[in-house]
Amino acid sequence: MRRPRLPAWTATLTWKAAVFITVMCCALAALLGVLVHVSVASQTVKDFRDKALGRLDEVGRLYESGEPLPRFAGVDPAGLPPSLRALALRGDRGTMVTEYLGRPTMWAAGPADGRALAVRVDYTAGAATIDGLDRSILGSSVLAIGATLLVGAFAVTRITRRLHLTAQVARRISAGDLDARVNDPRTADPSRPQDEVATVSGALDTMASSLQRKLQTEQRFTADVAHELRTPLTGLSAAAELLPEGRPSELVRDRVKAMRGLTEDLLEISRLDAGTETVDLAVHDLGPLAERVVRHSGTATEVRIARDATVETDKRRLERVLGNLVANAHRHGLPPVVLSVDGPVVTVRDHGPGYPEYLLAAGPQRFRTESGGKGHGLGLTIAVGQAEVIGAELVFADAPDGGAVARLTLPEYVPFTDPDGGPDTPGTADPRPRGN
Repeated sequence: MRRPRLPAWTATLTWKAAVFITVMCCALAALLGVLVHVSVASQTVKDFRDKALGRLDEVGRLYESGEPLPRFAGVDPAGLPPSLRALALRGDRGTMVTEYLGRPTMWAAGPADGRALAVRVDYTAGAATIDGLDRSILGSSVLAIGATLLVGAFAVTRITRRLHLTAQVARRISAGDLDARVNDPRTADPSRPQDEVATVSGALDTMASSLQRKLQTEQRFTADVAHELRTPLTGLSAAAELLPEGRPSELVRDRVKAMRGLTEDLLEISRLDAGTETVDLAVHDLGPLAERVVRHSGTATEVRIARDATVETDKRRLERVLGNLVANAHRHGLPPVVLSVDGPVVTVRDHGPGYPEYLLAAGPQRFRTESGGKGHGLGLTIAVGQAEVIGAELVFADAPDGGAVARLTLPEYVPFTDPDGGPDTPGTADPRPRGN
């Protein structure tokens, strides 16, 4: 039998702190209440016990002198508790609180010629005192618990609000926003005392700044290297064209072409990392565009169009994404490679061993491929970057029956309609892409 699942809010720090504060306040109130109750009740009982025993002494003297006993005293009176009667018959004196005629009564009894001489004292005032004290303790405990809970919840909420802000900034940084900072005012002034949350916020800001500087340095280095390589590669390519025809010259041209492709990829990645790319949006039919990409790739890729769609996107960047996905499927997978179009969703699938585990877990990584694999790991990295630029979602997965699957979801273009319900004219179409 499955245990019922608690609501998500019960896992929050505010809820746990509120429960802890409530439990501790209740425990403290109960402890203090018991101590006060026991102390006051003991003192009240002692006062009435002394009063009852004092009356018993007076009645004892009256009994020994043969004088009439008062109405609150008697020998073996009715209503005397049996245990107290037995105590007196054994020759001892004692007291006990019981109900007599519907009222709290304290009895005091002692021996008298083989019988029990007893007196009774009205205990109503003492019982009322203890009852009033218990009600006061309960009421004050509830007020104290409520006030403590409110103050504690306010204090904890202030802390959790700062923790939530720190978590939001951390998520923004992990999503690529390296300019995000917590900027806790407690960390701005070194002379100001800092709590643990301020320490964590300051450490996160320092880490983000360090990471941003490191990434910017790497981006500048990649861009500088790629730019510096373009000039010698251009000259090398021109020189390779002058070589006499033959196997050696073919190898040289092939390697020069590969180096030029790698250099262009590095330049493209540096532009994507810089975040300065702009899109040239236009309306396109997705099916013919996908067919054209496969045709220009020169590969044996099957195209299946289940349902065509109209998308507003950057044609050059979309072709780059699809071309890289198709090339990667042929380079690292096995035939048949199928490109499918189903509405605004384009799927590229091969029947090879599937994507490596690191790629499924964290996405493609530049200059990392499986051992023995070909390529430099930039194709899928560029595909992911270009997909983000055009507002598309690119997901990598393995097919249940084997093979790698790359699924690209594009924003579908939805034109406006005129008031008569017909389609709007092309010149007045909504220029914004709509989500599918």
